[in-house]
Amino acid sequence: MVRIDVERLDRLMNTIGELVIDRTRILQIGKMLESRYKEDDLVHALGETSSHVVKVVDDLQEEIMKARMLPIGTVFSGFPRMVRDLAQKMGKKVDFSISGQETEIDRTVIERIRDPLVHMLRNSVDHGMETPEQRRAAGKPESGSIRLAAFQEHGYIVITVEDDGRGIDAKKVRQSAIKKGILTAEAAARLTESESLDLIFLPGFSTAEKTTDVSGRGVGMDIVKTNIESINGFVNLETEVGQGTKFILRLPLTLATIQALLFRVGQTIYAVPLVYVLEAVKAEPAEISSIQGKEVIRVRDAIVPLLRLRAAFLKDAQESVVDNESRPATPVQTASQVVVVRLGERFVGLAVDALMELQEVMVKSLGNYLGQVKGVAGVSILGDGQVVLILDVPTLINTYLARGGSLNRAQANSAAVGARADRPN
Repeated sequence: MVRIDVERLDRLMNTIGELVIDRTRILQIGKMLESRYKEDDLVHALGETSSHVVKVVDDLQEEIMKARMLPIGTVFSGFPRMVRDLAQKMGKKVDFSISGQETEIDRTVIERIRDPLVHMLRNSVDHGMETPEQRRAAGKPESGSIRLAAFQEHGYIVITVEDDGRGIDAKKVRQSAIKKGILTAEAAARLTESESLDLIFLPGFSTAEKTTDVSGRGVGMDIVKTNIESINGFVNLETEVGQGTKFILRLPLTLATIQALLFRVGQTIYAVPLVYVLEAVKAEPAEISSIQGKEVIRVRDAIVPLLRLRAAFLKDAQESVVDNESRPATPVQTASQVVVVRLGERFVGLAVDALMELQEVMVKSLGNYLGQVKGVAGVSILGDGQVVLILDVPTLINTYLARGGSLNRAQANSAAVGARADRPN
């Protein structure tokens, strides 16, 4: 075993990033030469050599990535004592179990998930778990169960925090939102159960009747959501009143590289992390309509709000970099490519000019001289030297929907019924 400075690993990763960019460029040049000089032996030999170089760079990148990996157990190891101490303090009995500690993840991701997991476990013990008396009255064992698990799935890390406590009542969440002035009674009545549960991720939101110095269900959940989405992950929530709650975190293996879908808007190339992409469709003008002044598109009999990136990133936008309502929605005269992205239970269609390809890209920060650009998470460089802007999908969706781009379920169902009725047989 050899101890290596973390900064040296970071420098190696940056060097690999430059090699990955050149690898892609070599492939592009090789294909162009082979198509132009098919019978040339030197070009054929160059193609074989470039293929070998590509393989070596891929292997080198994989080995460096493995060197940066750490078992997630390094984070999990401190939680049993924390849960035990909290349970004793709250007068509750909790059986805490951990699985998947050997699952490996990039050290930069590990640094970002510790706080979210602490908040989730504290909430489970404090407000999610009932007292022994309450559990006996509900016909449950006196000792509650909290399970923390991690496993790898399709190139991503999935972490679950599950308890068999009282669960989260969507009706109670809506009532708390009305009481705090977050929603009107009319707006709350239109929310679906999943939309109601999403309210717990608002800053400072809680349904706890009594504030404690530990937490209430919902306190700190905004930190969970913000931290997870900042590393291109997302949070799902499953709950049943009286049965328990399960939080599911889906995280990238590393922040250094991402699988992304490339597309073009005007002369600019954008990349969207593949984890957010649901599908890409071609939208004909007849499939794009307007509801309450907002453009929407029919996708598989569902109504999805449409966000035009060409308008969203105009330099002269008055209110925000992401501003889709400063201009009236106008019907599109030509067909458009739409990339449907998903964040939890929310969907938005990104209208783009042309789809390009799937590609692994290295993530680079914008730098201090550019600052934080709303809607852009970073940049990358293609093999031909073109700069690619990597979209910050959570910010795009949250900002757009916050400005009234979302549809409630009743509007969506009504629009979908009308769309099916208008569709020719």
